[in-house]
Amino acid sequence: MPRTTEDHPQASDPRVDLDRVAHLKHREDAAFLDARPRSLALLDRARRSMPLGVPMSWMDWLFDNPPIFVDSADGAYFTDVDGHRYLDMYMNITVSSAGHTHPAVVAAAIDRLQCGVQFGLPTEDAIAVSEALTERWGLPKWQFALSSTQSVTDVIRLARIATGRERLLTFEGKYHGHLGELLAIEEDGRTVPEYVGIDAADIARTEVVDWNDLDGVERALRAGDIALLIAEPALTNSGIVFPSSTFHAELRRLTRQVGTLLLVDETQTLPCAYGGLVRQWGLDPDFVVLGKSLGGGVPTSAYGMTDDIAAFIERQGEPYEVAGSAVDEPAIGGTMFGNALSMAATRAALAEVWTPENHARTQRLAALLVAGMREAFDDASVDWDVYQLGNRAGFRFSPTPPTNNVEAGERDVPAVRHLQRVFMANRGVWEFGWWCGPVVSAQATRDDIDFYLSVFAEFVRDLLE
Repeated sequence: MPRTTEDHPQASDPRVDLDRVAHLKHREDAAFLDARPRSLALLDRARRSMPLGVPMSWMDWLFDNPPIFVDSADGAYFTDVDGHRYLDMYMNITVSSAGHTHPAVVAAAIDRLQCGVQFGLPTEDAIAVSEALTERWGLPKWQFALSSTQSVTDVIRLARIATGRERLLTFEGKYHGHLGELLAIEEDGRTVPEYVGIDAADIARTEVVDWNDLDGVERALRAGDIALLIAEPALTNSGIVFPSSTFHAELRRLTRQVGTLLLVDETQTLPCAYGGLVRQWGLDPDFVVLGKSLGGGVPTSAYGMTDDIAAFIERQGEPYEVAGSAVDEPAIGGTMFGNALSMAATRAALAEVWTPENHARTQRLAALLVAGMREAFDDASVDWDVYQLGNRAGFRFSPTPPTNNVEAGERDVPAVRHLQRVFMANRGVWEFGWWCGPVVSAQATRDDIDFYLSVFAEFVRDLLE
């Protein structure tokens, strides 16, 4: 979950009238509440037993309207308890990029549920999944968790064992899970906590630099004490901020030069291409983390590694020494990691959903989405940047793409994003309306894209008339 850009309240284009935005928002909020009495009643009941009335706080925090309660879902759509059907272009921040209730994943999950799901022992599905991940992402050895937060945690521990170092390096605007060591930002040259509940000790061994700042990376690595550099292929929690043409090659060169290991976190970019952007862009990391959409909606995560790093897990002979005591294993793993249900669903998703053909199809649909969004802006005579990353699209309130997280915030207007989300929800499209633009799922169709664009064009006309 990213920080908001509420500290950039000014419209970055004079065509955006914030008074009109406020008027439209008031109108749309009233319509939203009036049409959802069942959700509001459930929310009132839920607040008696759950903080904010939700089982996980983000379900409230990520939206500035009351959360709605879901009844069912199928393909690219879901239906709430008030009977409203939505084209889902949010897909739970890419988690459901396979689409809802994909038949292959459902069949595999049902079969596995009938045969047992938790053993503390492997099933053959785990082999098939690991082999498929090696073929796509190129790394020879894999381990599994239930979320990418847990996978990143294990990778950090393995990197510290492998390098004998403790410090971490990451980028402003990143999101690599809710582990304390990475909930850090750079402020006036210092690394400071990103959230309440994180203190200085949590982030004492973490350094944060700006995205695309190779000079900053080089300075941070110079001391030779960084165990792991953690990067996404592109920033995905600031809209999309692309890397410069030399960025990833230089990250690899600089880390190898000083013995720092490199993690590429594909948690949110897995659906963008077959083998992710690691394969498409020819990246060469020591670790890859996958999650969110990997299991077709069933919770799972995976992290791949080189054989050299895997040797620290497979180590035979002398035990590790920790504070004078001998131990026989690194501090990785979890009781429910790699469970049979997750492995069965992931095997089905890799075989039937994340195929080269489906990746190519969703990319074509996303290209149509981008073209239609550009046409809506052209019709309104505004020159705003529209972008595509695989199956994702989005726009900025400026013709110039940002190069880092600060610039991304400066090119955004949060009040318009909030309006966009509720405006489109009232017309049957559910999307984030914040930093995550529309996501094309593997079950979306051309008709779905046309429907989205018709509502989007109506929004742009209403905003800019």
